[in-house]
Amino acid sequence: MLSELVSKMAASKTMEIAAKAIALKLMGESIIDLSVGEPDFPTPQKIKDAACKAIAENKTKYTLNQGLEELRSAVCTRFKIDHGVNYKPDEIIVSTGAKQVLFNAILAVVNPGDEVIIPIPYYVSYPEMVKVAGGIPLFIETSEEQSFKISPEQLQNTITNKTRLIVLCSPSNPTGAAYTKNELKALSEIIIKNNLLVIIDEIYNKLVYDGFEFTCLPSLSEEIKKRTILVNGVSKTYAMTGWRIGYAAAEKSFINAMNKIQSHNTSNAATISQYAALEALTGPQDEVEQMRKQFEERRNYFYDRINSIDGISVRKPEGAFYLFVNIKDLLNKKAGDEVVKSSADFALKLLEKKKIVTVPGSAFGAEGYVRITFANSIAKLERAAVGIEDFRAGISY
Repeated sequence: MLSELVSKMAASKTMEIAAKAIALKLMGESIIDLSVGEPDFPTPQKIKDAACKAIAENKTKYTLNQGLEELRSAVCTRFKIDHGVNYKPDEIIVSTGAKQVLFNAILAVVNPGDEVIIPIPYYVSYPEMVKVAGGIPLFIETSEEQSFKISPEQLQNTITNKTRLIVLCSPSNPTGAAYTKNELKALSEIIIKNNLLVIIDEIYNKLVYDGFEFTCLPSLSEEIKKRTILVNGVSKTYAMTGWRIGYAAAEKSFINAMNKIQSHNTSNAATISQYAALEALTGPQDEVEQMRKQFEERRNYFYDRINSIDGISVRKPEGAFYLFVNIKDLLNKKAGDEVVKSSADFALKLLEKKKIVTVPGSAFGAEGYVRITFANSIAKLERAAVGIEDFRAGISY
């Protein structure tokens, strides 16, 4: 009785672990959650005050489907200040989180049968969004040796006469890898040469470390800008995940199409959240840097601890707040009486034995890895590291 579309759609591979973690919490177990992709900091007070002010002033009605004019103007100003790239308010759409922005963008440009290139590892929802639009995901494998980034040669060799779009994420969820300016230039030349479109997810653009110079893709040239749908939002930068505000910047024709789609599902994003986002983008930015510095400190600590565990290795990420941990040496080995056959096995057994929640790499298309977040206090990361060390010690070769 269900639709063919839903029947073919893959359920999230994280659901089993999430369900087990919730069950353990309900039983009173103390869980260390390294799976959630959100800052552990509270939303800055000035942003919360702006939301309360909007409520007090009865700014609680519908807005334009595309988003508040002043918020879209603020997004344009932010892009200009941060990246030197120019957009107009009618080239911006505000949506209920960056995930909806991505969904709307893919639906707006992908026809049934179109091929969409997605590098592996990928954010869990990219392939399913493409399938909903009737598109065909084309995957490009990457490796730690190439810092989990595709090369221009790989991109060119994957393109066929049916390829319509490439989806990029920089810094990446789940690896934290970020493309340099020269790397993006080389990819943009291939994209332009082959008349492709690109959706780039830059939601972690403010969370970069070791002085890494982030490059906003459409800032490279007008040619690549007109082919790009740029996705961003306030969730990660301003610790506003639950406020559900994402936005896109693109040529007006793309935004109009996304606006049409949005008008038939959610309509405008929550009005109060939009006023909160307006304060986030226009107010003082000092707390953003304070949070970034703490994330960098946590990354350095957790990277060293995890990388010191025998049989486990991890590449140091340039951005975001994840470690993508290589557990390949531990697969097909015994943890107690049971064999660890996959990253999902590893994650489930780590949860059962040490009450630590992680996300298997298979959820991101990359078997042999688990994703863990360092968006936690140093004290909690220390407890997690000890637990992972103990779990590793129980795996026999």
